[in-house]
Amino acid sequence: MSKKFETLAIRTQTETTQFSEHSVPLYLTSGFVFDDAEEMRASFAEEKQRDLYSRYSNPNVNEFVDKICAMEGAESGYAFASGMAAVFSTFATLLDAGDHVVSCSSVFGATHGLFTKYFPKWNIECSYFNIDEVETIENLIKPNTKFIYAETPTNPGVDVLDLDFLSAICKKHNILLVIDNCFATPYLQNPIKHGADLVIHSATKLIDGQGRVLGGVTVGKKELIREIYLFSRLTGPSMSPFNAWVLSKSLETLAVRTEKHCENALKIAEYLENHPKVKWVKYPFLKSHPKYDVAKKQMRLGGTIVAFEVEGGVAGGRAFFDNIKMCSLSANLGDTRTIVTHPASTTHAKVEPEVKAAVGITDGSVRISAGLEHIDDIIADLKQALG
Repeated sequence: MSKKFETLAIRTQTETTQFSEHSVPLYLTSGFVFDDAEEMRASFAEEKQRDLYSRYSNPNVNEFVDKICAMEGAESGYAFASGMAAVFSTFATLLDAGDHVVSCSSVFGATHGLFTKYFPKWNIECSYFNIDEVETIENLIKPNTKFIYAETPTNPGVDVLDLDFLSAICKKHNILLVIDNCFATPYLQNPIKHGADLVIHSATKLIDGQGRVLGGVTVGKKELIREIYLFSRLTGPSMSPFNAWVLSKSLETLAVRTEKHCENALKIAEYLENHPKVKWVKYPFLKSHPKYDVAKKQMRLGGTIVAFEVEGGVAGGRAFFDNIKMCSLSANLGDTRTIVTHPASTTHAKVEPEVKAAVGITDGSVRISAGLEHIDDIIADLKQALG
């Protein structure tokens, strides 16, 4: 089979039924039947590979996972009910009481909550490094450090981390590298090719692309996914067959959608960079981005998210959001519709003020998820909102 991304996205399909359908059907079933007692025994003993129960696996979920594995160059994977289910289940599988994690401080608010509110209850410690102080990472590693965790590009600051640099540290210290690739998608970036052991996605975002369903997925080394599967089989955060069917269909158009999203995002970033009421703009493929060279090295395009700060602090930010007419005010991203978000009061509202300040989330910070509307209409809305 062709190794081209678009072909894999479309032609990786579950086995055709006796009806010879062209489009894969929905397998809305909780369980599966067996021919006899011996087949049932052999199946549950894993001597025979087949679907047993939809909490474990399902033909629609299998197809979605197979597509992500093919796109990411991963050996295996497991799909979850949401992106945070993927994050938590991956962490919970890998970590034991007394373990330690090194993470970039610029992470999604809910992930930060796991590190600071819940993991300490189980005697799991996290040490943060700042995005512009990667030289401190090795000093944070302890004998009980299990893995380095990072998002790149980061949420919501759209900062970029060098995957090869992180991988080299992990190999030197014999620890794992776990990367959240949500902002980039498998089309724009493949962390496994740069040494990552596991890659996590919130499929809710650009993988779906239309704001319809929740989903998450973790892919990577077979032996690690096996443990994640066993944990998830017991705890039950599995993806629904319907959501898997929707997401698998969405993957068929991921490449063409993402190309247009990125084209619009770059034009938005260029417009904002020259606006007198904008203090700063971050977009990985803007030459002004501090990690522009790294982004060009490891990403196909700059992604769909633009971060910037409006002049005037709280009042300036509030006026901008209140003046928006076409773009959506929402905490989601990766939608066909352009979305503007105020991270300080939404996605990162419960993050401590000092942590927000350290990762550059100010009261005037704005995150734009570039949609697929005509670029002239997007910019016209931003222009009038900025006054």
